[in-house]
Amino acid sequence: MTSRLLAGAFLLFLTQNRTENLTDMALKIRLTRIGALHQPHYRVVVAEARSRRDGAPVETIGTYDPRAKTNGFKVKLDRVDYWISKGAKPSDTVGSMIKRARRAAPAAEAAAPASASAPVPAAS
Repeated sequence: MTSRLLAGAFLLFLTQNRTENLTDMALKIRLTRIGALHQPHYRVVVAEARSRRDGAPVETIGTYDPRAKTNGFKVKLDRVDYWISKGAKPSDTVGSMIKRARRAAPAAEAAAPASASAPVPAAS
């Protein structure tokens, strides 16, 4: 009788530990492909590390178009910072793209007020 009780307690312990591990799932910031054949287009997503490449994401935080002539990478840097603070790790590719976007963000902000303050020519 006591051996059955111990076995039941051990199984209960194992199932509790298994569910605790599932709630502490590791998150990755990575690319998921949505483009057609020979027309690559990607979304930047936060997804569980063990999910498949095109699986259901936790959140979509940007896009990447490798065929774009200029600035094919658009990402919400505030959401990137939020997810990194929660423990998400960017993939190598996305990490380098985020680094490039952070360097480009101050330049874009500096250029925006300059173009906004430019005088508008009067129509004759």
